[in-house]
Amino acid sequence: MAFALETKDLTIRFGGHVAVNAVSCGFEPGTLTAIVGPNGAGKTTYFNLISGQLKASSGKVFLRGKDISGDSAATRSRHGIGRAFQLTNLFPYLTVMENVRLAVQSRAHVGLNLWSIWSSHKDLIQKADEVLETVALTAKRDMAAAALPHGDQRKLEVGILMALEPDIFMFDEPTAGMSVDEVPVILDLIRSLKARRDKTILLVEHKMDVVRELADRIIVLHNGALVADGEPAEVIASPIVQQAYLGVEVAP
Repeated sequence: MAFALETKDLTIRFGGHVAVNAVSCGFEPGTLTAIVGPNGAGKTTYFNLISGQLKASSGKVFLRGKDISGDSAATRSRHGIGRAFQLTNLFPYLTVMENVRLAVQSRAHVGLNLWSIWSSHKDLIQKADEVLETVALTAKRDMAAAALPHGDQRKLEVGILMALEPDIFMFDEPTAGMSVDEVPVILDLIRSLKARRDKTILLVEHKMDVVRELADRIIVLHNGALVADGEPAEVIASPIVQQAYLGVEVAP
């Protein structure tokens, strides 16, 4: 099967420090891959290289077999790579609905600005309303994004990502900072995306119970290098993960 997304020898150096070290990995369509590892392992940096926030020192990124290594983050987004950040990435002074409307508009390639007459684009309004309902934010549609609690800001960011309808969904610790009551909404959204089997999902997550449940596959980064890759039960039980990620002392 052809990969939806692939990295080959992807590397980035900051001075003398190699943050991501020659990572080669392919991601098949319709799969959810969890990327785990201890703090400082290079997980978010690897995400930044794939989505274009950082320029690689060497190596390449391929989207559906096409080399996109020289493309900007905006170009990669237009070609189908969608990224939800560990920290929220919103238009803070626009309302919840306006944030989602802009994403719907971008996806539809409609040439109107935020203050155009939206009544003539009822299908776009309906799509935005559907997204808000999906992420449980309908009641807060007229609030400024900056006024939302942190958990709701995370839900809004996921809603924006869903409105863009990318082929590749990249979630960087999507439940970080959320209350216990808020977490299920995000996890249910990821489950529903996975169930469709037409999207490729990459998930950086520290909660191993979430990883066990959602992942088809786990890859492990440690000191910037890919050190394990396989089915969840196999990878979690491996000595290198027990030591490097879970902090368990394993007998030689």
